[in-house]
Amino acid sequence: MAGCLALLGSPPPMIRHTVVFRLKHPTASAAELDFLKAASSLADIPGVQHFECLRQVSAKNPFTLGLSMEFADTAAYQRYSDHPDHVSFVQERWLPEVAEFMEIDCIAHEVAAAP
Repeated sequence: MAGCLALLGSPPPMIRHTVVFRLKHPTASAAELDFLKAASSLADIPGVQHFECLRQVSAKNPFTLGLSMEFADTAAYQRYSDHPDHVSFVQERWLPEVAEFMEIDCIAHEVAAAP
């Protein structure tokens, strides 16, 4: 893409992992709160940084909640993805309780000024 600087030679980029979703549970229900408490335990997995639970404030999409976290590099993100606590959460909570979602994994990049 024109105007974007390549990251070659830069340190490994930090990865921001964000997932926005809608639960099968009613908003503000005990079941929603229980799910979010369980999701918050993902912050304890080694390598997770800047963990946040998010609530959507706009009606621009169907998603009502979000989780966001950062990883120092691709290896840290992969260790998180493979961690037994993450795998268990996905199988036991995420798949049965999430109605729909979108996952976004991004790295920051600089945009070069136009000449």
